[in-house]
Amino acid sequence: MAKSRNYQDFLLEQLQDHDFAVAYLNEALNESLKGDEESQKLFLMALRNVAEAQGGVGALAKKAHVGHESLYKTLSGTGNPKWHTLVSLCVAMGLNLRLT
Repeated sequence: MAKSRNYQDFLLEQLQDHDFAVAYLNEALNESLKGDEESQKLFLMALRNVAEAQGGVGALAKKAHVGHESLYKTLSGTGNPKWHTLVSLCVAMGLNLRLT
C-alpha cells in the first residue's frame, strides 16, 4: 500500500524548483485578475507558498529588506501590500515582472 503525502509538503517541495515556482505564480496571478475577492487573495497565498518553499518568510524578509512581521501580514489572507513591497519580494526571489 502506497503512503499518502501531505499536499502542502508536496507543493513546497515542488516550489523549490524556480521554473515550477514561476509557472505557479503566473497561474495564480492570472486567476487573481478575475476580480472577485477570493481570487485576489490567491496571488498573495501563492507568494507565501513560494517564500516558504525557498527558505521561509523570515529569510525572504531579510533578503527583501522588509520587516518579517510586516511581511507575514502582507502575505496573509487579509494582506494589502504596497506595490514597492511586491516588487521587493519578487526581486528577492529572483523573479521578474512582465506584462504580455
